[in-house]
Amino acid sequence: MWCSLIGSPTGSPKSRCRFVGFWMGNGAARFVAACLICSVGAEHEGGGGGGGGGGGWALPADHSLGADGSCSIDILDGSELSHQQFLERYAYSRPVILRGLTDNTKFQLLCSRSSLLENYGSLKVRLSTANTHSYRKVDVSFQEYVEELLRPQSEETLGSETLYFFGDNNFTEWQDLFDQYHPPPYLLPGTTGAYSFGIAGPGTGVPFHWHGPGYSEVIYGRKRWFLYPPDKEPHFHPNRTTLSWLKETYPYLPEEEAPLECTIRPGEVLYFPDHWWHATLNLETSVFISTFLG
Repeated sequence: MWCSLIGSPTGSPKSRCRFVGFWMGNGAARFVAACLICSVGAEHEGGGGGGGGGGGWALPADHSLGADGSCSIDILDGSELSHQQFLERYAYSRPVILRGLTDNTKFQLLCSRSSLLENYGSLKVRLSTANTHSYRKVDVSFQEYVEELLRPQSEETLGSETLYFFGDNNFTEWQDLFDQYHPPPYLLPGTTGAYSFGIAGPGTGVPFHWHGPGYSEVIYGRKRWFLYPPDKEPHFHPNRTTLSWLKETYPYLPEEEAPLECTIRPGEVLYFPDHWWHATLNLETSVFISTFLG
């Protein structure tokens, strides 16, 4: 299955982004960390739960994009939905946000800024441009990415000028970390999960794209998602960022062209069905992980 990177939602916790040409075979697992090149602020080793600040990833308050926005996606407690009900109501027809499906407290602690730098700072990672089709690749150490390139995004920055920590990385080097992650338990028949891990600054995200079904969970921060069904392609420029779309296009959409949307936070998992268009926007510095079903 070919897939694109997923980004994040609005209103309630969710996450996804867009990028075409990422291959995931059955049983395969890929490491994907998404992060934009912009400006880093002071680190705050805040607590682990709740909203954006935790894990040492928080930037000064003025770098946050503020309110979550509206939420037009169902939000359910994991205990309210059986696997069979998930398959019947959502798996093939519409997105849903689920809370309390798994306990990833340990994984969250391991994803703090200090822990990741200590354990993986010397590893080389490959960054890709964050436009609809990613062309340019840049190799840097994970430490350089976090300390020098992980910054807030400006509205004027083009996707081709934004570097994401995404794909093309050696998954086995991060295996110990992903072994501690508990993915959502609801699989689709005949599929297995492949992970994509991301870290991104405020204002970053991936423009509209589609790929196969999957889940997105926020570990730290807030991620806003915008989604359209497969037969309703959104209007967007492939080299403009989600932030510019939100400022320039979103406010003027007629009601019939409005997306489904929501913002997800730690402890919330967004499920997106096959071929659904989606764009993401990180409202704060965010750490997130997606499970692609293929």
